[in-house]
Amino acid sequence: MKTLIIEDEKPAALRLQQLLEQQRPKTEVLALIGSVEKAVQWLRGNPLPDLMFLDIQLADGLSFDIFREVEVQAPVVFTTAYDQYTLKAFKLNSIDYLLKPIDPEELEQALMKFERFFGKAPSLDTTAIENLIQSFQAPEFKKRFIVKAGQQLTYILADDIQYFYSEDGLLFAQMRDKKRHAIDYTLDQLESLLDPGAFFRLNRKTIAHINSIYKVSPYFNSRLIVELRPQASFEVIVSRDRVGDFKSWLDK
Repeated sequence: MKTLIIEDEKPAALRLQQLLEQQRPKTEVLALIGSVEKAVQWLRGNPLPDLMFLDIQLADGLSFDIFREVEVQAPVVFTTAYDQYTLKAFKLNSIDYLLKPIDPEELEQALMKFERFFGKAPSLDTTAIENLIQSFQAPEFKKRFIVKAGQQLTYILADDIQYFYSEDGLLFAQMRDKKRHAIDYTLDQLESLLDPGAFFRLNRKTIAHINSIYKVSPYFNSRLIVELRPQASFEVIVSRDRVGDFKSWLDK
């Protein structure tokens, strides 16, 4: 069996190669490729392998982009760190998936499935591939907010906002320059609009940008108290059930 491994993490590629050679000693790994560009070049210049292993996210894009550049008729097993339920639709196309780190038993099952259909390479549903590509595109987060400046409208940049907070039924954006602006959103709405890598919902009243976190201290009943910059006029307490997520967010 001739295989091709397209994986941009060298240790993961070597581990997969080792597992393949252990489980199928006659396996010949034709190449280890780490990018979409190199994969397209290889596939254009070489006969198709019997089986391909493709990591979904490569150094220069998604492996699905390969199918846009070159016709691939070989059966494919995708390897991914994403949850298997996200990829459930592709299970219907007789294409298998291995979640990383690859489990030897799951690899064996994938190889047995391939061998059952040997000579009958599963067709690739290009529409399903396009849909899956869309699901992996980086989401667009809100970059600007319209605000009133006197009788005029202007905008503020999300990156210039230190934190959002609710007060007397209104929502305000606290800026770096200590100004604040009323925002026509709720905190619940903002949670889905803001980049979760930059903003975190500290409690029912406050969403803070990472740059606003000045000091974090233990507080009563296993909670945390956070000092923001500019300094808030109210206490910012991280509830006990949010402490774990907050620490993980800070540690990213």
